[in-house]
Amino acid sequence: MNAELDRWNERFSAEGLLFGDAPNAFLAAQKQRLRAGMSALSVADGEGRNSLWLAQQGLRVTAFDFSPIAVKKARERARQAAVEVEYSVADILDWDWDARRFDCVVAIFIQFAAPPERARIFHGMLRALAPGGLLILQGYTPKQVEYRTGGPPHAQNMYTAKLLRDAFGALQILHLAEHEDVVSEGKGHNGMSALIDLVARRPLP
Repeated sequence: MNAELDRWNERFSAEGLLFGDAPNAFLAAQKQRLRAGMSALSVADGEGRNSLWLAQQGLRVTAFDFSPIAVKKARERARQAAVEVEYSVADILDWDWDARRFDCVVAIFIQFAAPPERARIFHGMLRALAPGGLLILQGYTPKQVEYRTGGPPHAQNMYTAKLLRDAFGALQILHLAEHEDVVSEGKGHNGMSALIDLVARRPLP
């Protein structure tokens, strides 16, 4: 884990923002589903592009990343933008998913996790969703390994529609689509990409 943390700290230490300044386009496209005052958790948030955008929409945002360098950048960006985000430095496998429930859980390109760890993370995200809460997720399909424009070179880390349906079968699927599109998110995600998008809601009791 130390080697992996060192690798990400090195990437986040480079000049500029690894994944760009703007929020993820799929997340931003879900703006009509969000309301000011909702609580949101941004998972593996990096340098804060998604958490800041959520806060600017009036949401009460909690965000974490395991890179202290990324979180330091995110905190400074929040200060400059005059928005409040509750940031933590935390490993995704150590995050306390049961501490609080959120109206929205956002997970954008978190495919550093191999299948066993991914199952734990997905289960945790389910537990962190409040009744009626939204899960907003974007990732890559296995074809992304051919494009090499972002994400790890491991097909087993990628998502398929069946995998997401099985993992989040307890939720109401509002949107699930595999597609290919050009992504322009800094140096980290840049070029034609094989994408999969999910929006799902935890049913009310």
